[in-house]
Amino acid sequence: MHFPKISDFGLARTLVGGDQTGGTTNRVVGTYGYMAPKYAIYGLFSVKSDVFSFGILVLEVISGRKNKGFYHPNHSHNLIGHAWTLWNQGRPLELIDMRLGSSYTLSEVLRCIHVSLLCVQHHPEDRPTMASVLIMLGSEIPLAQPKQPGFFIETESLEAGVSPGNQSSTNKISITLMEAC
Repeated sequence: MHFPKISDFGLARTLVGGDQTGGTTNRVVGTYGYMAPKYAIYGLFSVKSDVFSFGILVLEVISGRKNKGFYHPNHSHNLIGHAWTLWNQGRPLELIDMRLGSSYTLSEVLRCIHVSLLCVQHHPEDRPTMASVLIMLGSEIPLAQPKQPGFFIETESLEAGVSPGNQSSTNKISITLMEAC
C-alpha cells in the first residue's frame, strides 16, 4: 500500500516576502516525480511549480499509486500519462484506487481528478494558482478543460512476458583504433 506524504514544497518559501513570482537556480533540489518540468530541466521555478507538485500528490492519493516508478501492464505511461489517457478516453473512474471502496463521493473525486490535471499542465501559465485550486475544490464552478500535462512520459515498452522486476538490458561498446601514418 502506498501512503502519499506532503512533499517539501520548498520553492514557495523562496518566493515569500517579495514581489518575485519566479526565478532560476543552478541547484535543483526536490523529489523527482513531483518537480515541474521547467524546474527539473532548466532550473526555472515559479509559484506554479508547487501547483504542479500538488497536482501529482492529488493523483497519487486518488490512485493509491506513486508517480515515480508507476507501472501499468497495458501501456508504458507514467501516472500523469495514465490519468491523462483515462481522462481523454472518458474513463477517469478507472484511476480511483479500488481500496477506497465506497468511502468517497463520486462527484468530488472526479472534480479532484479534473483539478489535478489542471495543476499538472505542461505550461506554468496554464496552471491555476493555489488560491484558484482552493476555490475550484471548494465550489462547483465550471472548470476549464485541462491541456497536455508536463512529463507525460511513455517509458520504453517491455517485451511480452517480461515483468518490471525481471527487466534486463544489453550494453554494447565499440572501439575504434587509429594508427599513425
